[in-house]
Amino acid sequence: MSAELLHALEQLEKERGINKDILVEAIEQALISAYKRNFGSAQNVEVVIDRTTGDVRVFTHKTIVGEVTDPATELSIEQAKRFGADFEIGDIVEVEVTPRKFGRIAAQTAKQVVMQRIREAERGIIYDEFANKEEDIVSGIISRFDRKNVIIDLGRAEAILPPGEQTPGEKYNVHDRIKVYVINVKKTNKNPQIYVSRTHPGLVKRLLELEVPEIADGTVEIKNIAREAGSRTKIAIHSRNENVDPVGACVGQKGSRIRAIVDELRGEMIDVIKWSSNPEEFIASSLSPAKVVQVDLDEEAKVARVIVPDFQLSLAIGKEGQNARLAAKLTGWKIDIKSESQFRSQIESQLFHPGALSGQEEGDAAYDDAEVPDEADIQMSAAENTEANAVAEDSDYDNETVTADDENL
Repeated sequence: MSAELLHALEQLEKERGINKDILVEAIEQALISAYKRNFGSAQNVEVVIDRTTGDVRVFTHKTIVGEVTDPATELSIEQAKRFGADFEIGDIVEVEVTPRKFGRIAAQTAKQVVMQRIREAERGIIYDEFANKEEDIVSGIISRFDRKNVIIDLGRAEAILPPGEQTPGEKYNVHDRIKVYVINVKKTNKNPQIYVSRTHPGLVKRLLELEVPEIADGTVEIKNIAREAGSRTKIAIHSRNENVDPVGACVGQKGSRIRAIVDELRGEMIDVIKWSSNPEEFIASSLSPAKVVQVDLDEEAKVARVIVPDFQLSLAIGKEGQNARLAAKLTGWKIDIKSESQFRSQIESQLFHPGALSGQEEGDAAYDDAEVPDEADIQMSAAENTEANAVAEDSDYDNETVTADDENL
């Protein structure tokens, strides 16, 4: 050890944030092990490094005895007189036992400890950096594939995109730049494991916050999101400022703000819906792009019976029931959809055959969030549940809802 090494440790503290005193203490502990390994494990030794000069001294504690049987741990009363005249049998004396060639051992040990602590510190810094990015977006480049996992280079670390977090239908190619949502960061003995997602609702929420200033500053609030990744997302938004149109804010002029989100999600459709505290209005809007004629609520059962024009029935239900599923998930209501002709037929049947029909008749469609894979809870927490879908040009929206995909952007 030397003053130069201490200076190097000070520089390391400034550049890497590794506390110099902690490093010196770690070197002292490592030197104790090195001493015992080279000069006798039975001794109770202490290593002290001078914080100014860098000098290393080794001390052991010996017990004063009448007759020495173990020179490594015992000292006679005559020998103890060299350290003072007031010692008695049974006293403990601190004796310096620094070997002549201990400086070389100290230098090697110090180097090993410093390198180990640098690696540990770097791992800790990387862990802290990405742990603070949980539930946030990071950008990286696809570097390789490990079995079915996609490995993404984030610069100082690598992220793992597991199969279950990959969007159905998306193709991932080496060297592609990609944005992902950090779902979990695990500390390990090596580098931290960073797990990311392309399907998590939070990805859409964060993308909206990046692209829409009114969302980022809290003027426009994301109330709920329902998403089937890779296909369609519905997002309910609300403006805290009556002078700010939330749908228009999200869409931007000619769809400029939402276009980047649609592109990043590789064409995933997005329905931007104006949230309402009135359940009938909210449910009607949630079934966009279909137009709703009537909404009747069963508050106790939390069922909404929705009437749509005959030619809008398939649009309201959506392909494989997707539009209705997402609407149910977004609103938290089970939705029973009927066309106008189905509704008239049911009323006529009840008039002429009382009690013949009750509830849902053949051909009706009822949907609730339980029929959707549980990607997220309907009652979205700001940190957990978020999903989104694309938007449309200004001419396509009516200040209540907007639906968009690649074709109409």
